[in-house]
Amino acid sequence: MAAKNAYLDILQTLKKGEYAPLYLFHGEESYFIDELARYIEHHALSEADQAFNQMVVYGRDVDATALRDMASRVPMMAPRQVIIVREAQDMKTLPDLEGYVQRPVPTTVLVLCHKNKKIDGRSKMAKALLQQGVVFESKPLYENQVPAWITEWCRHQGYPITPEAVAVLTEYLGNQLGTLINEINKIILNLELEKIEPGHIQDAIGISREYNVFELQKALGLRQVAQVYRILHFMAQDQKSNPAVAVISSLAGYFLKLYQINKMRGASDKELMSATGVMVPMFFQEYKQAAIRYKTPQLERIFGLMHEFDLRSKGVQNRSQDSAALLQELIHEILHA
Repeated sequence: MAAKNAYLDILQTLKKGEYAPLYLFHGEESYFIDELARYIEHHALSEADQAFNQMVVYGRDVDATALRDMASRVPMMAPRQVIIVREAQDMKTLPDLEGYVQRPVPTTVLVLCHKNKKIDGRSKMAKALLQQGVVFESKPLYENQVPAWITEWCRHQGYPITPEAVAVLTEYLGNQLGTLINEINKIILNLELEKIEPGHIQDAIGISREYNVFELQKALGLRQVAQVYRILHFMAQDQKSNPAVAVISSLAGYFLKLYQINKMRGASDKELMSATGVMVPMFFQEYKQAAIRYKTPQLERIFGLMHEFDLRSKGVQNRSQDSAALLQELIHEILHA
């Protein structure tokens, strides 16, 4: 988890009060970028010094000339000035900062938050930043790394979380750390608890404990046809909470895990758990049992169905079906694949 380690290394240096004149935080995972920028914003200067020596601007609203002029100012009765550029990827003249980057003002802390994609490392400015400042590429964690990261984060916050709760959280919300942390913070703020259980997650994000996408997956895995259609019926009553595009995405992830298990015949449970990212033994055994009922050719046909229905859920050749009807048709096709 290189991204995590680099993030913690930078954060530890900042907490010591050591600030570089230049920072570039870039990459696809916005959570680490936001957290590092937030720490600098709140701790690089005292509250009294922030009024005259701290600016937060957006890439779409500033050009290289204006930013260079701001960064060249002398701080006013403070050890440094801080300039944070949010959404720096929207700054069309960003490459023109090369001259300033090569000779940064030592009393300025300039933070470039380049989100959703990494900067072109071949550019002259990127090379200059590597020489003169601190560059951190914020990469998404792999799916099988997220549960351990969430568990550790909760432990540091003083709210242990059970493996089952982590599994529910990541299965439903994916691996976007910002979204995951926001949901956990809601639970912590609204409940007095010693540890976070699956029920807290289900209540917080509005999952019915009997009729949700996890129970649908389980019923499909066991080929419990009556239960499958019962769940679909109840999900159809609340299409806003169960949009086809989200359910299809979740089902695609579920069947991909079954496919991985089938393709790794002979591997140990430990190896399979690591490959699939299913780290809770109880849940893993359910996946393993389901994999017996779906052979590899069936799963490959199901992936074709997933692709077709994903497009239809987004309006491509959908024949005006609503979300519930689309899911009903997809599930019928899966059961007969």
